Amino acid sequence: MNRVNQSVVSEFVLLGLTDSWELQICLFLLFSVIYLATVSGNILIMTTVITDSHLHSPMYFLLANLSFVDLCLSSVTIPKTIIDFFRHSKTISFETCMWQVVFVHFAAGDEMVLLVTMAYDRYVAICKPLHYTTIMCQQKCIWLVVISWAIGIVHSISQLAMIVDLPFCGPREIDSFFCDLPLVIELACMDTYIPGLLVNADSGFLATTCFILLLISYTYILLTVCHHSTDGVYKTLSTCTAHIMVVVIFFVPCIFIYLCPLNIPSVDKFLAVFYAVFTPLLNPFIYTLRNKEMKAAIKRQKSICEFKGKILGNIP
Repeated sequence: MNRVNQSVVSEFVLLGLTDSWELQICLFLLFSVIYLATVSGNILIMTTVITDSHLHSPMYFLLANLSFVDLCLSSVTIPKTIIDFFRHSKTISFETCMWQVVFVHFAAGDEMVLLVTMAYDRYVAICKPLHYTTIMCQQKCIWLVVISWAIGIVHSISQLAMIVDLPFCGPREIDSFFCDLPLVIELACMDTYIPGLLVNADSGFLATTCFILLLISYTYILLTVCHHSTDGVYKTLSTCTAHIMVVVIFFVPCIFIYLCPLNIPSVDKFLAVFYAVFTPLLNPFIYTLRNKEMKAAIKRQKSICEFKGKILGNIP
């Protein structure tokens, strides 16, 4: 990624989450456990959906894609953060910082649209069950995922275009554990009001639009179910509550960072940790590992592996 501008800063310094050595050790252990759980949980979901024919349905196809995006989002930021806990100088090159901005915003934008797509899938399944297989056909599911990827790519490129040519010639300390775009813009050697406004408007528009669509979808689902059986209300409410929990955990920090920035470093770090670290971990548990069909599929895969192990063990 070549720069043809006035920038003289070749690297930035990430101030991280804390200066305390003791806290950094604790955070190293916490982040390591979270990352291992995130990677193993999301890979387990993807492999289970791919290999188990019982899960070859639109809902699980979308869930597998969500797991892949979560895996990407966590891998962009957490591994370097874990390594930086043992480094006195937590530096990141200009080019790496720009790529981190690209991949974080690609994964975040893609995930927002995927969550809307999943809400649409549940809307069709619950409100139009007789037409579900026709509406949510394989071709349409693939196109919905392609569209989510396209929006994520366009969003990330638009964010990069607003920052890559800014002149960085002096301050280089970023008060976060990764290259958070609003904090990077503040380091430019110019009036950053307009670039900051454009970045916040871009991210804020995408986040707010998806958030509103999600609220409308789940509200419509609940209102539709309330006109049917009581049993259906409880079942759907349980499912929607889990989905809404993920939506709130992911979208609220994004909205506060880009639409209503508090400009309080400790709060900004807390919000960044929530959507970049905890959301990719919580999605597997909330969306799939609580699901009876997913649990049954994982047990089937485990039984198959044990059976194959016994057969291989008996081979002389």
